[in-house]
Amino acid sequence: MTDTPARLLKLLSLLQTPREWPGGELAERLDVSPRTVRRDIDRLRELGYPVEASRGSLGGYRLVAGAAMPPLVLDDEEAVAIAVGLRAGAGHAIEGVDEASVRALAKLEQVLPSRLRHRVSALQNATVPLTRGDGATIDPQTLTTLASAATGQEALRFSYRSGDGTETKRQVEPYRLVSTGRRWYLVAYDLLRADWRTFRVDRVSEPFATGARFAARPLPMEGGEGGAGDAARYFARSMAGRQPELRLDVRFAAPAEFVAARLPPALGVPEPEPGSGPAGEDGCRLRSSSTDSLEWVALRLALVDCEFAVQGPPQLVAYLESLGARLTRAASHGTG
Repeated sequence: MTDTPARLLKLLSLLQTPREWPGGELAERLDVSPRTVRRDIDRLRELGYPVEASRGSLGGYRLVAGAAMPPLVLDDEEAVAIAVGLRAGAGHAIEGVDEASVRALAKLEQVLPSRLRHRVSALQNATVPLTRGDGATIDPQTLTTLASAATGQEALRFSYRSGDGTETKRQVEPYRLVSTGRRWYLVAYDLLRADWRTFRVDRVSEPFATGARFAARPLPMEGGEGGAGDAARYFARSMAGRQPELRLDVRFAAPAEFVAARLPPALGVPEPEPGSGPAGEDGCRLRSSSTDSLEWVALRLALVDCEFAVQGPPQLVAYLESLGARLTRAASHGTG
């Protein structure tokens, strides 16, 4: 890489992952000589980036927290605001806060001075978020640990609680984080089981980066290029094998814009059907598929807050009839 500014930016991006980079590995990544790497490190230091070097056969370079934020990046107020916002979004798996945002949070917290880390923690601890209640709350520190290990290709150990409550110890090679808008999942190669697995991050506890590096394995799928898109496709395929697919056909007595604003994007986009409502008003129809549970799909349909009729699948119709009967009984007991 002969373009010096571009090379410096790539070097800085590598150093912002929380790991120590041997000089030889940096030279290989940048396709330059170790001497050029040393000169580029000196340039970054001249710009104010706190790059620390360790000597010896296992020595290398890493970006450390300095007395102030590196110049030309963020001031203190911006850094605190972004860190708090990313932590809040990551902790509640808010739609639109994806793996890239978690990686950004991991990089930001890597270089935050301790005084700013304290401000971020104080603000988050003093804030009670109002969430929709249909997603799992997780520790942002867990997310950043997983994201950093995946980016740095560093093996992880953690405790994992399965759906039935069984606790197991796992040792994995993390590949990518995947956000569904409701939950975070880790796609990883499980070393003890010698196979690929997906883990719900809200069931992960005590994640620990072991320091052992690994070469990323290709995902077991054809035509993959090893990116985040492949991880999302692999995750979708693995989830489809666990949960039966629901083919939804639902009519709403409300305009498509109204319904779309209240439905999670994962359930699809309703199509307008003018004059299809009970009194001839504009309505819409949702035809899509979902691998989520019957209970969750039924709840999300009800939360649209308008009249609707489920044409299929039959098991969803039956569940809604049973749920409706229970709710009616609950209401009658409350007034009796």
